[in-house]
Amino acid sequence: MELSLSIPALLFPAISLTMLAYNARYLAIAALIRELYKRYQEESSSPIKAQIYQLRRRLGIIKAMQAMAIVSFLLAVITMFFIYIEKSVWANVVFGVSLVALMISLALSFTEVQLSTQALEIQLNDMDD
Repeated sequence: MELSLSIPALLFPAISLTMLAYNARYLAIAALIRELYKRYQEESSSPIKAQIYQLRRRLGIIKAMQAMAIVSFLLAVITMFFIYIEKSVWANVVFGVSLVALMISLALSFTEVQLSTQALEIQLNDMDD
């Protein structure tokens, strides 16, 4: 397959929107952490500790998600540079790695959504008690 400049360029809006969504998740978790911190200082209950543990894990995953999306974006730009200087073999290799980085980022996003759901379950269970 012949790689043209337009193929890696197609990733730009997708990666940009993905990073926007990741940033929104990060900001939401940051606000939740600040809220939980206040509650934790008032009462050190088991559900709050469980939520803090989940948030710590989610923050790590979001950091990795963002890093992989940035790597994917950077590699897509490098791919375009290799196409520009007519190094098609390198362009194909780098573009493949870019796609793998994007897939890893999306898989991490899926994992983070699962953890988010578990965190909501903790809160719902706390309300049942």
